[in-house]
Amino acid sequence: MAERPEDLNLPNAVITRIIKEALPDGVNISKEARSAISRAASVFVLYATSCANNFAMKGKRKTLNASDVLSAMEEMEFQRFVTPLKEALEEQKKKDKDKKTDSEEPDEQDEDNDEDEERLEEEEQNEEEEVDN
Repeated sequence: MAERPEDLNLPNAVITRIIKEALPDGVNISKEARSAISRAASVFVLYATSCANNFAMKGKRKTLNASDVLSAMEEMEFQRFVTPLKEALEEQKKKDKDKKTDSEEPDEQDEDNDEDEERLEEEEQNEEEEVDN
């Protein structure tokens, strides 16, 4: 388990892409600034994971789920990111469901879709219960 930011190195290409998307065109960033942002992102990931893990442990679970991360964001006082994160998660669920539906054969689809729907409903109920707690 990574306990120090130095133990977690996010890929430079990912950090660079995120930085470029966040900055207006024509703005450059020094290598040192990119390194500082990378280290800050590592610290954030470690802290968010630790907070989310605390919520999973309270629920006597070993698996972190989306509701743990959302609760962690609120605890970390990043409430303004909770709604966009929820929207992104819903969008991802739809994409995953569409992708899975497109790749399956018709006979298998009906059974798998029923199972997926039941699993999604169960996950949503668990998330709602955990948020209420």
